[in-house]
Amino acid sequence: MKRVITLLVVALVTCLWAGGALAHEETVPGGLGQVRFPTSCAASTQPVFERGVALLHSFWYEEALKTFTTVTASDPSCAMGYWGIGMSVYYPLWQPPSEAMLTRGRTAVEKAGTLAATPREKDYITALATFYRDSDKLDHRTRAVTYEKAMEQVSLRYPEDREAAVFYALALDATAPPTDKTYANQLKAAAILEKVFVEQPNHPGVAHYIIHSYDVPPLASRSLVAARSYSKIAPAAPHALHMPSHIFTRLGLWQESIDSNRASADAGKAYVAQQGGAYAWDQTLHAQDYLAYGYLQGARDVAARRVVDEVAEYRKAEPESLAAAYALVAVPARYALERRSWSDAATMTVPQATFPWARYPWAEAITAFTRSLGASRTNNVASAEKDVDRLAALRDTLTQGKNTYWADQVEVQRRAAAAFVARAKGNTAEALTLLRSAADLEATMEKHPVTPAPIVPARELLGDLLLEVNRPADALKEFETTLVTEPNRFRSLFGAARAAQLAGDQARARSFYTTLVNLCGNADTERPELREAKAFLAK
Repeated sequence: MKRVITLLVVALVTCLWAGGALAHEETVPGGLGQVRFPTSCAASTQPVFERGVALLHSFWYEEALKTFTTVTASDPSCAMGYWGIGMSVYYPLWQPPSEAMLTRGRTAVEKAGTLAATPREKDYITALATFYRDSDKLDHRTRAVTYEKAMEQVSLRYPEDREAAVFYALALDATAPPTDKTYANQLKAAAILEKVFVEQPNHPGVAHYIIHSYDVPPLASRSLVAARSYSKIAPAAPHALHMPSHIFTRLGLWQESIDSNRASADAGKAYVAQQGGAYAWDQTLHAQDYLAYGYLQGARDVAARRVVDEVAEYRKAEPESLAAAYALVAVPARYALERRSWSDAATMTVPQATFPWARYPWAEAITAFTRSLGASRTNNVASAEKDVDRLAALRDTLTQGKNTYWADQVEVQRRAAAAFVARAKGNTAEALTLLRSAADLEATMEKHPVTPAPIVPARELLGDLLLEVNRPADALKEFETTLVTEPNRFRSLFGAARAAQLAGDQARARSFYTTLVNLCGNADTERPELREAKAFLAK
């Protein structure tokens, strides 16, 4: 049945893009949800414009750009068509625009400003112009916050305009500081979106941005309704098929995450085929990253290996985005580390796909971190130390580039890798100090919206080391803390079960082992940990 659903989704995506944009008559045709965004443009372009807005709301920026370009070709005096072009090259939750994108967006918004428009339309255009203005002088975050404040004013000026509210909520999510554990921006955005969701339950952006607003451990369960709705609201959008898995991953609902990402990856491949492309679309890679992670949590290592092999075969990714970079390095790294295949980890290399790796120092860091752990665990201390030094250099590069978030993420990895070098040298106290500091630093930050989880949670590694040095009660605390933010994670469940067993708490051990075995009901690999769990439960 699941295969049938996937085939239907692929067919829908293929059919949607087989015809020209202006041929559609519905408000938002072909499974993209319902959007109402009146403009003063030619009546014939209105359905096409609203389709473009729906595409924006499902982050299908490539198609949104084509659609708004079609609007301006049909009605060159349509100011909001140029606004749409400017919106299509700004990816607020992903990464800053390139110089070429900034130029294109700024040019489009400046053009919009020269055309006749209603006061409301002018306010949208003016708000977006604040993001593109002075991009050679002001950093990305400063301009993103300025745009957020401008959209707040638009939403206040037009309280009945739900699109203004929705775009303001997205801007709030995009500017939420990753170290703010009060989640002030996210909660403010969610309050706006929840109200609109009641009024417009088929609006793609509302469900989508609710998921992003609640994509943090303490809030994730609030988003289940939106998560289970979004793929039905916009089934033609590959990102809409994937996005629910952010919440499924947060809650450890692995089968739902697998189903979501399998459908998204298949739809993404169908889209590329429809375009006649010979590349890996970054949204396909993004889904495959989450898919492999979900498989690994259920000990479906054979299925995960198929994803690893497919990703390894890619020689070109488009666009060459943060999401693509992350998936290309994370998928093979996770496959080695989740299975504790230390020899594979020790020989990990940056993928050979043609890719501008220099843009993403943190991506190389994932590989260096994986390789260092593998080397330490296989007693190649010199190699492990070399990668610790490389991690320090990559951290410094990111710091110099004022990329504080990723610099701190790499520092977490450096401390964790250095801890296992210290352990290999017999310096257990130093190793524990380093790992605890890594775990504490990691706890101050939220994951990036692109990533399903840390490559390996630092606190889980701390639990592993505490088990090794015969401190099971302390290890249990660390594993349980990890499970609060990463529920139903295989290695933390096993670690908690083993720690409870060694600490003499057989009831808790049985509970953790039972959960682990139940989660792995579809396992295609008999991992040693599963054999141990089953043996314990058979007593």
